[in-house]
Amino acid sequence: MRPLPKLAIFDMDGLIFDTEEMFFEQLRLVMKTYGYHMTRERYIETLGLAREAARVKMTGFFGTDYPFDEISAKARKSLNEIAAVQGLRVKKGITQLLHFFKTKDIPCCVASSSPSDVVALYLKSGLIYEYFTHIIGGEMISHSKPDPEIFLASCSAFQVAPSDAIVLEDSENGGRAAIAAGIPLILIPDMKIPQQEVLSKAFLVAADALEVITFFS
Repeated sequence: MRPLPKLAIFDMDGLIFDTEEMFFEQLRLVMKTYGYHMTRERYIETLGLAREAARVKMTGFFGTDYPFDEISAKARKSLNEIAAVQGLRVKKGITQLLHFFKTKDIPCCVASSSPSDVVALYLKSGLIYEYFTHIIGGEMISHSKPDPEIFLASCSAFQVAPSDAIVLEDSENGGRAAIAAGIPLILIPDMKIPQQEVLSKAFLVAADALEVITFFS
């Protein structure tokens, strides 16, 4: 059994919620109205990229006239409406893991490239907002993952040394950010499996959050 952390830092998209799959569906529908066809393979290539890197990737796929901001905003708006009206699917074991950390008095934080108001909306829609003490959204930092800034800011907010925290991530860039921050990494891969270089540096690669509970029990 590994010693319990003093802070648990969660990514959101693809880790807490199945939003990567849901956003793909909304993006595909919006793009279709503009005459574009998005494949799953191409979408997976954009996962974990910072916004400008994603823009470069998409214009590389569809040409420099591709209206990246307009289409992305419409797809995100559709997903936000689903979250507000229907709620979002919390991924397997996440609620149980949050409860486990709560019983151990381990604070939990979300560190996401999504805006903090969107993070709050999604957490409330999944009925898990109360488990999180702090949210750091993309508008609160200067550099996106794989830069370690967002995870170091999380540790600073709780006055916890990076080595005493853990990061739970699904993506390669998120994993690289945790490694660069010197924070022990747990990977629960989603649509895109991180490269072996990143997988090998995680102290746990799990199929779902229930395995994390077992690991710390």
